[in-house]
Amino acid sequence: MTELTEKKLSSTQVFRGSLLDIYVDEVELYNGQKKVREYTKHPGAAAVIPILPGGKIGLIRQFRYPANQIHIEVPAGTIEPGEVVEDTAKRELIEEIGYFPNKLTYLTKINPCLGYSNEVIWLYLGEDLEKVPQNKMDDESLEFFPVSAEVAIDMVWQGKITDVKTVISVFWLEKLILNDKLAI
Repeated sequence: MTELTEKKLSSTQVFRGSLLDIYVDEVELYNGQKKVREYTKHPGAAAVIPILPGGKIGLIRQFRYPANQIHIEVPAGTIEPGEVVEDTAKRELIEEIGYFPNKLTYLTKINPCLGYSNEVIWLYLGEDLEKVPQNKMDDESLEFFPVSAEVAIDMVWQGKITDVKTVISVFWLEKLILNDKLAI
């Protein structure tokens, strides 16, 4: 065990939800001290920066209950049991904005809440989009919000986009445009 690694001594599941499970673990630090770690287990998610026909990107406005406000986000969703991450990304684009990506490029994965969750979000670029019937979930309240890449970048810098997966996605988009790897 290195000085950075914590050894799990015990683990107790204190909540089982339809999406998240919460655990309280006792761990031993490198120096022998014992501490408690509380965290959520999350199934993971996929998010996509969709490049729409005409060059705009497809964002959504969505009410987020824990924050009690509407946020601007890239289309994203939770990985279903047994689902391949790329299929999650495709499914979410169809559900949230009514487009299928004929080209899906992996960008990176992020850990948005390391202090209290094991959640991983895989980020993709969706291109060559084909309009299909939207298959919005009946419990989702969202609004399709197409904008230029320039506007999305400005919205991040102005603090109008604060969702971490979207901020990182927009920075990836900016990097791809600046490095001439994406012309929109």
